[in-house]
Amino acid sequence: MNPDLAIDLFKTTVVFALYVVAPFLIAMLVVGLLTSLLQSVTSMQEQTLTFIPKLLTMAGLLLLLTPWLLRSLSEFTITVITRMGALGI
Repeated sequence: MNPDLAIDLFKTTVVFALYVVAPFLIAMLVVGLLTSLLQSVTSMQEQTLTFIPKLLTMAGLLLLLTPWLLRSLSEFTITVITRMGALGI
């Protein structure tokens, strides 16, 4: 097993994981900032107020991005499996 191929495969996996998770993290960041701004402006310090908008945003984004996620994950899985054959040589 070639260590360079294994390291490259690991690096590709980590970058792909960030690529898949980035839209969700960015959306949660924006919703969290807007909710915090709304709480600061209205002086409403309810802890559960931040949970519902994030939950709804996550559910909506998941429904919206499901085709892209499935396509990306299946392409990545096929690529990784085909590259794993080179690791055994």
